[in-house]
Amino acid sequence: MDTTGMLDEALQRLHRCGPERLGRLTNHAPMAVEALAARGRAGSVHRWLDLYARKLEEFPAGGEPVTTANWPSALGDPRRAADWIGYFGREVAERPWRDVLTEWWPRLLPGLYGGSTHPVIRVGHAVRTLLVGEATEPRLAELGHGLGYWAARHRPVADLASLPGSDSAAAAMDAVTPIAVQDGGFADRLRRVTGLPVWAAAVTDPDEARDRLAELVRAATHRYATHGHGEETMLVHAATAPNAVLRSLPALPRALWVPSLRAAWTASAAVTAMYAPRSPVAYAAPGIVTPEEVFERAPAHGDEHVIKLTDTALDVGDEPALAAALRAVELSEPLVQDASRGRAALFTPGRSGGGAVPRRGP
Repeated sequence: MDTTGMLDEALQRLHRCGPERLGRLTNHAPMAVEALAARGRAGSVHRWLDLYARKLEEFPAGGEPVTTANWPSALGDPRRAADWIGYFGREVAERPWRDVLTEWWPRLLPGLYGGSTHPVIRVGHAVRTLLVGEATEPRLAELGHGLGYWAARHRPVADLASLPGSDSAAAAMDAVTPIAVQDGGFADRLRRVTGLPVWAAAVTDPDEARDRLAELVRAATHRYATHGHGEETMLVHAATAPNAVLRSLPALPRALWVPSLRAAWTASAAVTAMYAPRSPVAYAAPGIVTPEEVFERAPAHGDEHVIKLTDTALDVGDEPALAAALRAVELSEPLVQDASRGRAALFTPGRSGGGAVPRRGP
């Protein structure tokens, strides 16, 4: 894990920014920089942020503080993002972070689909850092930002018909029927998902739930290699969302593992239904590559979803998963600095690692 302080510096930069831009697009930077640091690329963090900075907006204004008394009325209100982040910032500063996560996980889990599953993915990256490294103030604050974003974008999905499935995760994903009309944004498509195949519904043992969740992550990652052309960006979440849940399990009571599996399957299957192509294409990795070589290509390419899928592929660790990461590199547009817009619109040079800090005012 990062021992140089680069990750903490990057998180401090990013906590001056909002969780979204343009009112709907997610700020992926906290997730990407955590992945870079976790994979031994802390030296690339600030350089990558300098390129990504043009996609960031200032932290939004708050309204009424969220409290233990009024939180139900604020749940799922994206206008209250700053209020929610402030609430969880106070919580993780005053209480053990595992206690906060345990209290709120079952409340937030039904709304895992909000924000196109990005909030739970951000939480999963934050939890991984806290589990393997020191609980520094920026890392605790990052968990607060992730939980606050999740609460603000909380979106439950109910009344889904149970359709015939299969015993294996891969076969169950093959049984997912793509929605008939594949246009519009995430929310529009999600409303068209009326039923999903049954998978792992009989699981009651926490250890089996963990193992089945790992199976789901593996199957969804493998599937990207042959189905990612359906939507190269959104289909990444079919793998990264359940992996965020899997990464969080060690910090959660075992009693929450089974419901976490069920929510992760529904989210992964729903994303598959919303964006999967009608037919797969054959794909194999071009030559033999090592995990290290594959991850070298992710920051060189720069796209945030490529970085996050490659990070998940390395968790899976087999050749089909590495092939999926390389497929994402092929399908996705690389992150390049736009000289015509640059980062000057929102950022000016700062002192932290040669990076940038938001410019205040108009």
